[in-house]
Amino acid sequence: MATQQPLLPRTESYDPRFDRLIQFNAELELLGEGFRWLEGAVWFGDHECLLFSDIPNNRIMRWSERHGVTVFRESSDYANGQARDSQGRLITCHHRRRCLTRLEYDGTLTTLVSTADGKQLNAPNDVVVKSDGSIWFSDPLYGLMNDFEGGRQESEQPPALYRFDPTTMELRRMASDFDGPNGLAFSPDERKLYVAESGAPGAADPRQYIRVFEVSEDGLSITSGEVFHKINSGWADGFKVDEHGNLWCGAADGVHCVGPDGTLLGKVLVPRRVSNLCFGDRFCSRLFICASTCLYSLFTNTRGVQRP
Repeated sequence: MATQQPLLPRTESYDPRFDRLIQFNAELELLGEGFRWLEGAVWFGDHECLLFSDIPNNRIMRWSERHGVTVFRESSDYANGQARDSQGRLITCHHRRRCLTRLEYDGTLTTLVSTADGKQLNAPNDVVVKSDGSIWFSDPLYGLMNDFEGGRQESEQPPALYRFDPTTMELRRMASDFDGPNGLAFSPDERKLYVAESGAPGAADPRQYIRVFEVSEDGLSITSGEVFHKINSGWADGFKVDEHGNLWCGAADGVHCVGPDGTLLGKVLVPRRVSNLCFGDRFCSRLFICASTCLYSLFTNTRGVQRP
């Protein structure tokens, strides 16, 4: 495993707003390499560490400034997206078991949801926790389609976007007009929900763009779902929102920064395809980047929105 090897930062700016978000003397750092495909980055400030999923190796990894990269959990049932709940516990999407779990304080795992309308979920992909404690997740087919990320299985229902209430155990299907729902994130005020449409697996001309939904005041429904932005290099995967409402999106050529008006502000160019990312470390201004077989980081001049 490599640690903190500086690389020359390469950015492309298309809007003056982007220049104010980038720290001019911060370098892209290689924190670890030798993985197979990284996803699910989540920052634990109270433990001063980052957790992230190495899906094909069936494990969750841990990085800290003091100890570098270590194994956090093995095996992980092919864990993908991760988040923290309102009590700080780890929420994880699993391809193989087709479920969401919660890591309790004593180290045991609680299965939160594995079915919808009496049928198995597909392969929960990414997850975000709203400030009211509700857990929102995407459920595409991707984790069922190959042996690389969990083993081929049969789908029992169409892809969808869900909201799960861990208090009442109620599961709501929020939208089902997706071919491949992927990354998701709320705006800072939680009035908007952004969801990546990554397209149907194997489609010749897949729908690939970021959609934006209006969230109702009670948080129980969403409307609109129009196209917000289309990544100009491949498709959007995972993303996070900063304090200004900008989306920092994983893409084929690095990290794309998209303004709240849908404008591409700039790019952080990364040597490998970026799947997912998160903000963390001091002031929540360090961007941790999951890029194929490598983990990178970059200090920025903005702070990520942390919830709950």
